[in-house]
Amino acid sequence: MGYAQLVIGPAGSGKSTYCSSLYQHCETVRRSIHVMNLGPAAENFDYPVAMDVRELISLDDVMEELGLGPNGGLVYCMEHLEDSLNGWLDEELDNYLDDEYLVFDCPGQIELYSHVPVFRNFVEHLKRRNFNVCVVYLLDSQFMVDVTKFISGCMASLSAMVQLELPHVNILSKMDLVTNKKDLEEFLDPEPTFLLSELNNGWLLSMQS
Repeated sequence: MGYAQLVIGPAGSGKSTYCSSLYQHCETVRRSIHVMNLGPAAENFDYPVAMDVRELISLDDVMEELGLGPNGGLVYCMEHLEDSLNGWLDEELDNYLDDEYLVFDCPGQIELYSHVPVFRNFVEHLKRRNFNVCVVYLLDSQFMVDVTKFISGCMASLSAMVQLELPHVNILSKMDLVTNKKDLEEFLDPEPTFLLSELNNGWLLSMQS
């Protein structure tokens, strides 16, 4: 049985940085992993790319040839990947042994994990290939100091959990950018009445302004 991580989360949440750090850690402890790029618009990597979806389809090419915008082009690319599961993807996966550990660095468009079935079908295909799959969901820690952003981030993560139906690890990234880390304590173990009071205060302030 092989093992796989799907590294997902909003754009700019640090997915590629996480993949790079994980690769470096595994190199240090002499454990073999392979990081796969599933971002058709990605350009720079701090890790060796074992498989690159841009060999199948590129966002720039799609936008130029079909006249689509970035979001529509990305959805088109991922749907093309979905159509190629039994072809291109299988050929790439055949390069690895049955007990390999694969990490998929995924694009940051949240609709791909909550609204469309692309990654659900991707996961089902990996399972049929005898991979045990889990999700690593990255959320920018700066979401955790504002109650409205906190609820939005939690709902987006929950939506991905429901859609993908996989073991799910949520990680707060970019902790070094949080100026007052004590503020996080109120959100790490949230009390509902506190969240509601903060929401009400925010609404009152917005109405007064």
